[in-house]
Amino acid sequence: MRVTIYTDGAARGNPEGPGGYGAVLQYTDTKGLLHEKELSQGYEKTTNNRMELMGVIAALEALNRPCEVDLYSDSQYVINAFNKGWLRSWQQHGWVKSDKKPVLNQDLWQRLLKAAAPHTITWHWVKGHDGHPENERCDRLATAAADAMRS
Repeated sequence: MRVTIYTDGAARGNPEGPGGYGAVLQYTDTKGLLHEKELSQGYEKTTNNRMELMGVIAALEALNRPCEVDLYSDSQYVINAFNKGWLRSWQQHGWVKSDKKPVLNQDLWQRLLKAAAPHTITWHWVKGHDGHPENERCDRLATAAADAMRS
């Protein structure tokens, strides 16, 4: 099964302000019908990078069987970790970066690796706030979830 996923994260007052993520999952069935699912959640204190990661994690964890996934994110932090081999290097070096500092968000990176394991994923970067319809939709979901945590 082939699934397309779009994700985004947002934080108000990054770091340690409220934040949220948004994700849109799309699947076209054998009859050509598009099925979509939206996911979003807010958090009281977080960072933008944690929310970017949580959007991807939540979307992948929502899949109930191994899939071929095209995943789109405006987060170079997430996309480059896979496409440029950063994650592999971090793991090989005990979750320490090349500057000898510990990898931030290791808990979420490990959760993401587990969520990604059953799937074949192609990671795509899209420029944020550039009119990409699904990215803009995810941004609205993420910011609404973040804003809901302020009240």
